[in-house]
Amino acid sequence: MRVTEIFESIQGESTHAGKPCVFIRFTGCDLRCQYCDTAYAFHGGTEMGRAEILDRVARYGARFVCLTGGEPSLQKELPELAQELLDRGYEVSIETHGQRPLDRVPRGVKKIVDLKTPGSREPHTDFRELERLGPGDELKVVVCDEADFRWAVGIIDQLGLWERVPVLFSPSFGQVAPQDLARWLIESRRPGRLQLQLHKLIWGAEARGV
Repeated sequence: MRVTEIFESIQGESTHAGKPCVFIRFTGCDLRCQYCDTAYAFHGGTEMGRAEILDRVARYGARFVCLTGGEPSLQKELPELAQELLDRGYEVSIETHGQRPLDRVPRGVKKIVDLKTPGSREPHTDFRELERLGPGDELKVVVCDEADFRWAVGIIDQLGLWERVPVLFSPSFGQVAPQDLARWLIESRRPGRLQLQLHKLIWGAEARGV
């Protein structure tokens, strides 16, 4: 498996924000979203076996592990690694762009799945993976402008996701003011949630490994 970095920090996003967490950041992504803040994980990285990854994770104290990237679903052995983490008693989540099959992800892994808007420049056209979201999963939407927000609300309405999973809206960093997104959400009268990237507020937008 090709890994960019493994580190311990706090989870900065999702309903798990604030939890101590071990991040396994895999290398490579098949999308090029215009707001991506982990482009350094597109290339490079180090080949690591699953046993080596598990050993690195065990050195830290956190019992919550986030599989992220890049795009973690590109790693062929991801399902096996996720199951091994679950078997060792870890709480496990995967952060994914939601445009690749997730059927091999073990039950028990919390899927944090993006809905990519037109403003990302990599918008969703196939919503099958979103339709499969269930208990423990979450939907994340990064919003680049008001048109993005309204597009996303329409898709979520169509898919009937509001009552099935938590829906979290994030302002694209430096593009949308949190105050504006908060107003759009309130005015929409939808049961979504506003989230800010907690790690950027604590350590700054350019910090890595935190």
